[in-house]
Amino acid sequence: MESRPLKIGITCFPLIGGSGILATALGTELADRGHAVHFFSYAKPVRLDLSAPRIHFHQVAVGQSSLFPCPDYTLPLAVKMAEVGQQEELDVFHVHYAVPHATAAFLASEMIENSAPKIVATLHGTDTTLLGPNPQYRAAIEHALLHSDAVTTVSESLRDQTEKTFKLRERIHVIPNFFTPATPTKSRDEMRRKLGISDEFLVVHMSNLRPVKRIDLLLQVIAKTSNRDRIRLLILAGGPFAPYEPLVDELGLRGHVIVREDAAAVENYLPAADAGLYTSENESFGLSILETLFFGKPVVAFRIGGIPEVVGDAAYLHEFGDIAAMASSLDALVDSPNVARELGERARARAEKYFTAAKIVPCYEALYRQVIA
Repeated sequence: MESRPLKIGITCFPLIGGSGILATALGTELADRGHAVHFFSYAKPVRLDLSAPRIHFHQVAVGQSSLFPCPDYTLPLAVKMAEVGQQEELDVFHVHYAVPHATAAFLASEMIENSAPKIVATLHGTDTTLLGPNPQYRAAIEHALLHSDAVTTVSESLRDQTEKTFKLRERIHVIPNFFTPATPTKSRDEMRRKLGISDEFLVVHMSNLRPVKRIDLLLQVIAKTSNRDRIRLLILAGGPFAPYEPLVDELGLRGHVIVREDAAAVENYLPAADAGLYTSENESFGLSILETLFFGKPVVAFRIGGIPEVVGDAAYLHEFGDIAAMASSLDALVDSPNVARELGERARARAEKYFTAAKIVPCYEALYRQVIA
């Protein structure tokens, strides 16, 4: 099989969120393996190191015209992808999310015509679970997927949902997310002092705080614990926490919740924590959960979507909405440090066995070469 370095265009959202983090990590790993990687987005992805060799970033300005009632991103993105795709002779457009990215890739390919890059579309969840059933978007998403050369999902659960939602011709490939932990630059004790924590049990939650993450349930679980006076909740927020401030006061948690909008430095915060708590009502994979596992922290979460595929038997999982059971599991971890430590080590071992870059990135490389061939 041909082994020449590839030229890959990656289109993603730039903000804190599983898809952008995965796309950035994948592009970085691909560049390390000798491929040229071109990123397309309206802003620099938060974890993208532009000084790394073979990494290129093409910023797309959102279209503004008095002709249109709303700003437009899809057409400027398609034009930029076509321009760079043709000029750099890209082999593949790897787009994360179908709309607007796969739609833009399709338009770009139509503009380039015969020498167009192949299109690989990776679904991370919302395309299927939220937009898929919506008649305003469904046909456009299906069209974009049908005109992709390969479609991947990050979990078996999401593949099953996607194949039920859309009528696709080809079988979807499942390629899970991966994570490469960075080396901490601060010690556990140093971070805990910085957070005002001494011997309290520190529970961490990382997310973009969108409604699907159910921050209301997160706070209710902490309020329900028997050990609430010994527990502190650290929220690494990729979005505004202000809408939840009234609930913090209503539940009497004002002194128990710490919010930091610094989710890019997870390698310093996670070692300082004692467990992870995740209360999403829909989660196709749960990259934040995987990050928590890699740092050897036990996880408590709802048994939904792709989460069971990620954690296996290395977490406490409960039926969605069972606040009491979640609180009970947290209490068990607080009361039994040895159990928490053992579960955390099992979590780390699972993450290192199944979800490393060394295991996952070659799957994407093989898929790129397959669609090119």
